[in-house]
Amino acid sequence: MDSVDLEVLRRSADWLDEGRRVLLVSVVKTWGSSPRPEGAMLAVRDDGLVVGSVSGGCIEDDIVDRVRREGMTATRCEAVKYGITADEARKFGLPCGGTIQLVLEPLTRESGMRSLLREIEAGHLVARRLDMASGRATLHPASASDGLQFDGATLTTVHGPRYRMLVIGASQLSKYLAQIAVGLDYQVTVCDPREEYMETWDIAGVTLVRTMPDDTVLAMNLDERCAVVALTHDPKLDDLALMEALKSPAFYVGALGSRANNSKRRERLREFDVEDEEIARLHGPIGLYIGSRTPPEIAISILAEITAVKNGVNPADIVNVAVAKEKLRPAIDAKPPADACPALDALAISPPITEGQT
Repeated sequence: MDSVDLEVLRRSADWLDEGRRVLLVSVVKTWGSSPRPEGAMLAVRDDGLVVGSVSGGCIEDDIVDRVRREGMTATRCEAVKYGITADEARKFGLPCGGTIQLVLEPLTRESGMRSLLREIEAGHLVARRLDMASGRATLHPASASDGLQFDGATLTTVHGPRYRMLVIGASQLSKYLAQIAVGLDYQVTVCDPREEYMETWDIAGVTLVRTMPDDTVLAMNLDERCAVVALTHDPKLDDLALMEALKSPAFYVGALGSRANNSKRRERLREFDVEDEEIARLHGPIGLYIGSRTPPEIAISILAEITAVKNGVNPADIVNVAVAKEKLRPAIDAKPPADACPALDALAISPPITEGQT
């Protein structure tokens, strides 16, 4: 789960321990466009203090206003909808026609917030099942493929470990990628057995390992919440790790390199008896084409593609690197930029596209 929603649970538990009344608001369904996804949460304290969000702000304002005017008197769970009409959509800042359904849950000490937090902090993926009639919540083991479910009588939400990212190679690009990924709430592991690359690593909040990348892939037991990014350019490090990652349920597997290098990589993977269906999962050239040229820009490009895949968007439906380069190739071949980097020529890459974007 992301850190925003985890903070909602923590604050809710703290407020309950202080003897305050707390209303937990969860997004359970959306129609059309909506600012926040299903599962997003907001907690409102009895004095109107809030943490989290379920919209761009207007729905929060309405809920807080009601709490301040009427007090927190509700004792039963309730499902409500906002934005059903065009007028309501405009009033609450939803796109025209957008609708959002919320469950309002008055929390008590019996709501199990502390027990839920203990499960999350222990690294367990857990489903919280709320009975709307009684307000009683129970906890159950969950799998990475489970999601929010609401049938009007029972609300099941899934909580647990953050998304994980394995970065192969401790290069300068890896530093920027890891730093931004931590900000996006990934649990980041950087793997590089080469000592010379690890000595200068200084990114807080990242786990560093010196084991061989393919061993690391197996040890991490990748699931549907994992992304693997290979950045070394060294087939001895990248290829075996990619072979294992492509056989795993990881939602994203990508590798840095030019189109030519990625084509050669796919041929090598076939020699390792990796199935064509598995090779088709490999993202490479990695990233979305945004004209990036510096390591931090390339990191943004890579994370933009990973975010798209994570959110169910096919990068091919946006502008991926290969499509963009084909469209731009005539102009690129006709007139190289005056400030093209000579180092790119040594890598056989046509400027201004950098190695991270080819």
